[in-house]
Amino acid sequence: MREQAYILGLIASYAVLGTLHLVLLSRLRFGRAAQATSIVAMTTIYIATFYWVEGLLGWSAAVAVPDRFKLLATRVVEPDVAHDRPGAIHLWVEELDERNIPSGVPRAYLLPYSADLASRASAAQSEINKGHAQGGTSRLFAPNSGTGTPEGANVRTVSQNGAAPGGDPSGGGILDPAALGGQSKSVDLIPLPPPLLPPKDDP
Repeated sequence: MREQAYILGLIASYAVLGTLHLVLLSRLRFGRAAQATSIVAMTTIYIATFYWVEGLLGWSAAVAVPDRFKLLATRVVEPDVAHDRPGAIHLWVEELDERNIPSGVPRAYLLPYSADLASRASAAQSEINKGHAQGGTSRLFAPNSGTGTPEGANVRTVSQNGAAPGGDPSGGGILDPAALGGQSKSVDLIPLPPPLLPPKDDP
């Protein structure tokens, strides 16, 4: 699974860094006290990083949502001007394959706040609460866009200022989640399309 690959990659990167550190210590003419201090400092950093990374678990990822997904839940955080908080929209989703079958691996995503997307996220959550399964795509589909419209998707048009609703452009800051995760793409929330069954063999 992808989670295991990430963990193995993190372990491998630390192993490489540790090996390079020991090689450098053996090549450079440092005293034994300096070498021991360097090893202890490096080990401390490894342990601290482990707990820092563990503290990130459970937070919504500021990365682009899948192209197609099943929407499990939403959380809209309204902007707070008094405390200079821009607001955010959290989506808990499962990626859909080409046959609209959920992956079975839910994941939380963080999107920049916009009034239109917040309204549609709240409406989608209301439908989920009523027992109506909801899905989504990673962008809005405008007429004549040449991208086609997925089955069951609502076609939406681009606004007069040229920006698709729900996809406010990134402010460009280095810590802006939209800039980090490519979230300038628009997100459409739609009724969950049914799975596409393989064609039956002719008798």
